[in-house]
Amino acid sequence: MLITFSSKAHNDVTMFGDIAQSFIKMMGYTTEIPGAITAEDVNSALANLEKNLAVAAAADQQQIAQDKQQAVDIDDEDEKESEIKITVRAIPLIELLKAAISAKSYVMWQ
Repeated sequence: MLITFSSKAHNDVTMFGDIAQSFIKMMGYTTEIPGAITAEDVNSALANLEKNLAVAAAADQQQIAQDKQQAVDIDDEDEKESEIKITVRAIPLIELLKAAISAKSYVMWQ
């Protein structure tokens, strides 16, 4: 499933459903589709998202440290591809939210 975020102030941002739903929850909203944030609430949604992303980034750093510790014990044959961090995946949505704040516009997802 794909979820598309849209605002009059920015191009649409499409994400895989599980990641998009995580971001919607981080903003403080239910994952009902379709959904929307009023222009007056976009600023607080962005603040909630950034706060929760900071918590997720700290957890990622702990996981990286644990993985490095375990990597010493494992042969290089079992190398894992690095995952795209949630903070990187959030960049397009953060840009959309900032544009919506500047234009005093709503944000929708469907």
